[in-house]
Amino acid sequence: MPLVTISGGMGTGFGKIAGLVAAKAGLELYDDQKLHSEAIRMGIRAKDLKGIDEKAPGFFDSLRVNPELYLDILESVVYSVSRSGQGVIIGHGSQILLREFGCALHTLVHAPEEYRIRQISGKNQMSEGGARKLINKSDSERRGFLRFAYHIDWDDLSHYDLVINTAKLGIEGAAEVILHSLRLQVINECSLQALDAIERLTLQKRAEAAVVNAGLQYYNFSHVEVPEKGVVVVTGLATTEEEKAEMVKAVSSTPGVTSVRDEVNVMPVPGY
Repeated sequence: MPLVTISGGMGTGFGKIAGLVAAKAGLELYDDQKLHSEAIRMGIRAKDLKGIDEKAPGFFDSLRVNPELYLDILESVVYSVSRSGQGVIIGHGSQILLREFGCALHTLVHAPEEYRIRQISGKNQMSEGGARKLINKSDSERRGFLRFAYHIDWDDLSHYDLVINTAKLGIEGAAEVILHSLRLQVINECSLQALDAIERLTLQKRAEAAVVNAGLQYYNFSHVEVPEKGVVVVTGLATTEEEKAEMVKAVSSTPGVTSVRDEVNVMPVPGY
């Protein structure tokens, strides 16, 4: 079965399209609510999940959440739901996180601004001016998130396999185009190597999030690698033996980790 990511701006109907595709293809739909539930199932604390979405950097301040932890949580959840190689994921940078996942179909839904304004103003009974401001704010947040988190331009079409104009095709028509594309053999062939890579990426992000969640200084923590299933290699610097032990303990307690190779060096801060 196929895996598809669907992204788009407010008023394009991308959420409705994703729901139709999931229902007609018999696939799991991973929207905000479903991704939140998956994160809870993975053992991530509910208080760290408030507002998981594509938001600009300033949004982290209002949540009082460590940006690195926020992104690690977001990435680990997206990787986790992708391990089966099937499903419909709405936004959340999934088109970037899964760009090397050859059997995923990355779709961008767009529409002219006037069409989007009509959709928002009609649905919410607001003025066209108010709808325009709402759309511009939402677009700015999404662009800011992708630029901040992944250093990419949301409007760069090279990140997508399929671009659909809902003003031309409508919601039903857009869903049918995606469904037709999902029937292609190249989309349905998901290699074991690709699934294994996603499995290891999921564990890597979980381990990184565990280190940040433990309150350790992430800039001292150089890298986590998962060369094979369940095996985590921890490298980097710690200022004390205690900090090193806490770092290794946090990784070791991560669900899915069976063994840890400790390659962390202790380098005390000068003057202490």
